[in-house]
Amino acid sequence: MVSYKKLNLTGIGGAKEENSLSNKELFNQIQKLSTEQRNPASQQIDTSSTQDIIQIMNDEDQKVALAVQKKLPEITRAVNLVVEAFQDGGRLIYIGSGTSGRLGVLDAAECPPTFGTNPEMVQGLIAGGEKAMFVAQEGAEDSTYQAGIDLEEKGLIGKDVVCGLAASGRTPYVLGGLKKAAKLGCKTIFITCVDKSKLQLPVEPSVIIDPEVGPEVIMGSTRLKCATAQKMICNMITSASMIRLGKVYENVMVDLQLTNKKLVERAKKIIMLFTNMDYEQAGLALDNADGHVKTALVMSITNSSKESAKIALNENNGFIKPAIEYIKQRV
Repeated sequence: MVSYKKLNLTGIGGAKEENSLSNKELFNQIQKLSTEQRNPASQQIDTSSTQDIIQIMNDEDQKVALAVQKKLPEITRAVNLVVEAFQDGGRLIYIGSGTSGRLGVLDAAECPPTFGTNPEMVQGLIAGGEKAMFVAQEGAEDSTYQAGIDLEEKGLIGKDVVCGLAASGRTPYVLGGLKKAAKLGCKTIFITCVDKSKLQLPVEPSVIIDPEVGPEVIMGSTRLKCATAQKMICNMITSASMIRLGKVYENVMVDLQLTNKKLVERAKKIIMLFTNMDYEQAGLALDNADGHVKTALVMSITNSSKESAKIALNENNGFIKPAIEYIKQRV
């Protein structure tokens, strides 16, 4: 059972309050974490050959997917929360520090070019701000109040979802952000690599995703297995959510933004894949659809006008298969 409200994370409303634990208390808390234990499989890694080092790392990495697999029900609940938020005009906001924070920012940054979303729809906050993406700002994670300030600057409202990323399950910046989000009525997701029964949290998250990946190959280096697990889960949350929003046709991303030459060529390939068009015809179809791949596909597959294709997509929430059937039923 998760232990809640054991952490005195005051300062969310404005008072400047940092991590309130004493040095000894913090030491005792950290030394018990599974992420801070020594891995028996790698205790002689410092004198191993390069091939043996890589083999040990690969063996350990294979455990990550299995650990994540055990948490698929929780990930499913998280995806459903995010989809509901998107459908209600809400956003997904990741919050984390260090590697975990960078993973959230990365996942958010990849959504617009991949799924054609507004950059506001999925966002990432990292302790220490933008500079922490490139140069570690280690002390920033100890603030229990800064996350609340950062979320306020994002205009956080109750219909948003806040997803905290903390490999150790104890990062003050992340826990402070979750507390702020809960105070505003937001649904919250917490991704950690510590068993939830061992967590001490200021609030109860809507969903806790806690794959136990075991000790790292290098003790405490959570940029390894923990980061891989978190990346896999973030991939699932946003990708599954976007699929549920109709941004994928079969298994092809069709809401991509044509922001560079590579993506333009990919769009042509997608049109060719689902039609009998050649390269030149696919390019013309894309032009006739004003560069919108989904419109071009519906136009090409149903031999309909741009206006009809747009109406069909709008009537079917952007899903291509129902849009095609919609037009066929009216022919």
